[in-house]
Amino acid sequence: MIANCITAINGIVGTPFSVTGGTLYTSGGFNYRVFTSNGTLTVTGGSITADILVIGGGGGGGSTIAGGAGAGGLVAFTSQTLNTAYTVAIGSGGAGQITNGAGGNNSQFGALTVARGGGYGAGGFSGGGFAGGSGASGGGGTYGSGAGGAATSPTQGFAGGSGHSATNTSGGGGGAGAVGVNGSSTNSGNGGVGSSSYSSWGLATSTGENVSGTVFYAGGGGGGARNTYTVGSGGSGGGASGTFLSVTPLDATANTGGGGAGSGYSGTDIKGSNGGSGIVIVRWAV
Repeated sequence: MIANCITAINGIVGTPFSVTGGTLYTSGGFNYRVFTSNGTLTVTGGSITADILVIGGGGGGGSTIAGGAGAGGLVAFTSQTLNTAYTVAIGSGGAGQITNGAGGNNSQFGALTVARGGGYGAGGFSGGGFAGGSGASGGGGTYGSGAGGAATSPTQGFAGGSGHSATNTSGGGGGAGAVGVNGSSTNSGNGGVGSSSYSSWGLATSTGENVSGTVFYAGGGGGGARNTYTVGSGGSGGGASGTFLSVTPLDATANTGGGGAGSGYSGTDIKGSNGGSGIVIVRWAV
């Protein structure tokens, strides 16, 4: 009798209340379900009022004094009533390539929202002046005044930075919190910083990039540089840092939506790095 009364409060007599799917964390008066791969969030025996964070996959970096890639889109909804099964899709990061990089892929929670993938970092493998790809955040342009890619509407991030007019530096990819930095006469552009608006979520779930106690998501990738010019750093939020000489850049951090980095050049084309995959987090009060 007592059990039936409890389940009736949650909505359906005789049906135990449960929320399943992803990985469960509980902290600070909230439950969190974290999805780092495709899955299903299922609510049975009642409903929850949830906040939902969805981040798309970051773009991939290009080759040869190449622009950093844009971060995946970051979108969130508050006070959503959830009472059934919801398909969760996690967007993969775009591939780094010896061309332009590849754009990132979309993440989605049910039919509610789509976080778009980040734009690719432009490659200078066949000459300068190439623009970064458009996306949730835009990719950086190559040396030779390559333009930064646009952040497409509706807004989920920021534009990429442009490459310098000379032949040595490139632009950084845009992040969820700021535009990618333009290349200068001495430095390639840093990736745009990601968003710290969900730092408490990251601290509760050990996700995102923790920078001195503040967690960021969806940082842009840094641009590659020629020879010993200064490379662009990845934006806080999982963005990868560019390289110079014949060094392959590291990939962006998985499940942050960070943008991949552009590679440098010293007589050899080296591919850019891969973007970080996305993530979905569902939060509701305990």
